[in-house]
Amino acid sequence: MDDILCDELLEEIFQRLPQTPSSSSSSSCCSVSLVSKRWLHLFRATTTTLSLRVPPPQFSTDSLTIPSSFISLLSQHPSLSSLSLHFSSSSSSSLTTTLSSHLLSLVSSSCTNLRSLRFYSAPVSLDSLASLSKACTFLTSLCICLSRPIYLKWVLSFPCLKDLSINFTSDYDETELENENQHGVWESHDFDSDSDSDNEDKELELGLESLCLAGIRGDDHGVGWLWRSCKKLKRLQLRRCQGIGGSYSCFVQCLNVLEEIELRTCRAVADGVLLKLAENCVSLNSLLVYDGGSREGLLYFFSQCRSNLRKLDLRLPMDLDNNHLHSVAMNFRGITSLRLQSCYLLSGEGLKSVAMAMNDALEELALINCDVVGRESGLLATLGQHLRQLRRLDLAHNEMLLDKEFVSMLVSCVDLVDLRLRGCKMLTGVAMISMLRSCKRLEKVDITNCFGIETEAIELFIKKSPGLRRIEVEGSKISDVARKCASDKFIEVIA
Repeated sequence: MDDILCDELLEEIFQRLPQTPSSSSSSSCCSVSLVSKRWLHLFRATTTTLSLRVPPPQFSTDSLTIPSSFISLLSQHPSLSSLSLHFSSSSSSSLTTTLSSHLLSLVSSSCTNLRSLRFYSAPVSLDSLASLSKACTFLTSLCICLSRPIYLKWVLSFPCLKDLSINFTSDYDETELENENQHGVWESHDFDSDSDSDNEDKELELGLESLCLAGIRGDDHGVGWLWRSCKKLKRLQLRRCQGIGGSYSCFVQCLNVLEEIELRTCRAVADGVLLKLAENCVSLNSLLVYDGGSREGLLYFFSQCRSNLRKLDLRLPMDLDNNHLHSVAMNFRGITSLRLQSCYLLSGEGLKSVAMAMNDALEELALINCDVVGRESGLLATLGQHLRQLRRLDLAHNEMLLDKEFVSMLVSCVDLVDLRLRGCKMLTGVAMISMLRSCKRLEKVDITNCFGIETEAIELFIKKSPGLRRIEVEGSKISDVARKCASDKFIEVIA
């Protein structure tokens, strides 16, 4: 058979193998590469996605040594379009930056067809970014670390860039910065790029559609130019930010067509950002706020926002209360996905108002680690009666959730396709029987760490569930009979 299959046919087959980092695809790829050296060579030649963890480098007195195997491996993958690099180093920051910049230069020279590059763990130099922009001219997605002070006009050298993610780390080596200036890596290093007198910058328009910035400090500057230049921005993520790196007058200029925003651990700027969104953004359809905000700022946004929100995801243990949910119910009746995590100040009153307002629209509901679920008897039954359009339900980590409360909701939610109960320790096999009776369309189920659900109930569920395609559960609870049945029915078991 190996003689009959020519190289071209094998390459065509290998190109059709899934290259996403799932368990099934990883198994297929490993099997292919072990058949023979010929298959290994052809498989590497057709691989388009690769994730590598680089071992710690060897430093000598005046140089560093990158493992030759790394350089050889890159050369054996000529078709790479997506590359992720991870490496760790216990050396000083200057040596780490030198290493990361050297690695990036190697990538630039070896992977000229890259469309996506994710480079983790250490900051890179502006010089190495200049080399990357010249070699990988079709790069559309870039994830890197940068040191301070913030300078971002190098983005202009990547004309195809649509997705940019930057993690700002420790302060930049000032001597290195001066050297790069002297060598003319970039035409100018204008760190105070928020100047309103810079008319030339105002006319620039980047093609970025997705932007993620992490680690901006309150005294950082240099991002204002980027805010002014992102006229096509649709998705924005801010993580661990104490400032926005410029003025809010610059920031509002990127909000015209913004559709999605995520604020993760950004308490210092959350109110300001929400205020500008409410006043300047009319196209927002997805909002995520985790671990940061104020009750007043949130209430202002929910009551004044003119956008037609579709997705709302909040993890605000001490900031979200019933007043916010009442405001959401009044102003955002078209929400299709509502996710609430660790919101301890809520009561059934607020959740019921949301359910009544969104009964025809809501398709996904998550109440993760919300103690109101186990605290108020009859709440889930009421929610189920109003939310008959639900397709996805997530009640994970509600340790006090009882069978009786859960079953009373399932009776009404008969169209569920995705159900997550991870960490619901009080549920038993009764819950599984109810899922079989009420939810005939279930495709995905997560019952990991549900200690009251035994092996027999899981085996019965796998046998009888007509549409099940994926189940997540501890491997010790999957009997041989259940595993064989899952294999016969093409059910993916995640243990």
